[in-house]
Amino acid sequence: MSEWQERSLADVLSVAHGYAFKGKDFAQGGSQRLVTPGNFYERGGFRDRGSSQKSFQGSVPREFVLPAGSLVIAMTEQAPGLLGSSGLIPQDGNTWLHNQRIGLVRVREGAADERFLYYLFNGPSVRGQIEATSTGTKVRHTAPGRIQAVQVRMPDVRAQRRIAAILSAFDELIEINERRIALLEDLARSLYREWFVHLRFPGHEDVGFVDSELGLIPDGWEVRRLGDVSEFLYGKSLPSKERRPGPAAVVGSAGIIGTHDEAIVNGPGIVVGRKGNVGAVWWMETDFYPIDTTYYVKSRQPLGFVYWQLQGLEFIDSHAAVPGLSRSQAMSLPVIAPDQEVVQRFDVVNRSVFRAMSALRSQADSLATTRDLLLPRLVTGRLDVSDVDLGDLLPADAA
Repeated sequence: MSEWQERSLADVLSVAHGYAFKGKDFAQGGSQRLVTPGNFYERGGFRDRGSSQKSFQGSVPREFVLPAGSLVIAMTEQAPGLLGSSGLIPQDGNTWLHNQRIGLVRVREGAADERFLYYLFNGPSVRGQIEATSTGTKVRHTAPGRIQAVQVRMPDVRAQRRIAAILSAFDELIEINERRIALLEDLARSLYREWFVHLRFPGHEDVGFVDSELGLIPDGWEVRRLGDVSEFLYGKSLPSKERRPGPAAVVGSAGIIGTHDEAIVNGPGIVVGRKGNVGAVWWMETDFYPIDTTYYVKSRQPLGFVYWQLQGLEFIDSHAAVPGLSRSQAMSLPVIAPDQEVVQRFDVVNRSVFRAMSALRSQADSLATTRDLLLPRLVTGRLDVSDVDLGDLLPADAA
């Protein structure tokens, strides 16, 4: 087993502050993307926030452009559990900017493996020390000096690479599953649009079209109010202190936010954001507990069809004093009610796609659980991998 030594993080790395980009040049969704604490997962790892990603439209000092693969750390707890979370800048064609309150980790040459440090930062020992030395009451902060003062145990660089290779293999498998899920979702979305937006469903060549308030629609189809075919029901309050770990997903307007031992809706089902992330639509394959910032959906149409139909609707009530989803306004929206035979044919394909996506998510969740069990044991040396044959997981210089 490689010898593990007690040392300070300052022995192997330094942490640099970011730049205070001017708020007047902030935007959303651009290619010059600002790294913020919201770009980190609580467990660690980096995420692009998509259409809600904060970006910057002004000129950028070159030294604050982050190369792909850079190790960064959240120095402000924007949300519970984010303080000290680390991530690696993706190679995705965007320009990622080193924003203030984000620490850039610079590894001293030959002192450590950067991937190992990424996992070490997301282990309980380092995160616990960063939390214990943080300042602030409502919002907690850390600083480069406090991070560098953290005490760790580390093996030699070769052993670090072996550990990082094991954990990276899990992450790569999870990413493969996530890409497959995204491809399947795009397939189902494209099929819905082809049949029910562009109206090129099987047999459309033999169908006449008539005028409607939504434009030309196939003869025999109807335009109805959403409330004629679907119903939005209120979620139920469930304070965090009352949640008990269990098999039911707790769903808020931003998606799954935890679990509970009791479900109030049997899956599959649909959740729509009522407050906060207004109008967001979530598909839940299994039983779930929608909280009171959401509606859940009942419908006389197949739910898979309704899910894609809701994705295309605008729910925000522009006349409301406080932005939110008005149930009466939503129920009054016009929607196409297609021929039921076409809907049923779509539902057969859509259900098979959603089942495949659910299976891939379950695999990814199992991989993540295994990785999270291994991580604290591997990065502290409690689990020895020096005699494990890692085969193709390792680069040649780490084998």
